[in-house]
Amino acid sequence: METPEKLFGASEMQLAIEKIADLIMAEFGKKADDKKEFVLVGLFKQGVPLAERIAEVLRKKYNYSPEMAKLDISMYRDDFGLRSALPIINETIIPFDMHEANVILVDDVLSTGRTIRAALDALTDYGRPDLIRLAVLVDRNNSEYPIKADYIGFDVECDEDYKIRVEFSENDDVDAISKVVWKR
Repeated sequence: METPEKLFGASEMQLAIEKIADLIMAEFGKKADDKKEFVLVGLFKQGVPLAERIAEVLRKKYNYSPEMAKLDISMYRDDFGLRSALPIINETIIPFDMHEANVILVDDVLSTGRTIRAALDALTDYGRPDLIRLAVLVDRNNSEYPIKADYIGFDVECDEDYKIRVEFSENDDVDAISKVVWKR
């Protein structure tokens, strides 16, 4: 097995997360009296800790605490029946009314766009948001769908034979972004 190639470490990831928070606030208002409310919806598995970290930066830097949700899209994926193993289903937690919300969907990597397409299907089952934006830590710039991220930490282009793996200490005991050989 080939050794993963480390692309970014913890400090670089933190700077990228701060960049994403800054981009979000550039759109939604920087001062307490002109903020347009929005919510963060993290996708399981790695979008959840990313959304939590973005929320922490927003609290500390902008004194804004967005409501948070966790969304499992396992049953919405177009490859559900093609996988050899059953997916681990996580509990979707949306503690607010999705109808007319300004939603920032958060995931670790935008690759083909299939995950985001599934997330959009799932979100609309919970209501009709006014606005949906996409925040990703890594954009591979090779989407198969007409899906683009609005807030991006890193642009990383690599051959389709490689996967970008994001690790968060909350789930993986380390903060790192690596490039690994992808066996389809």
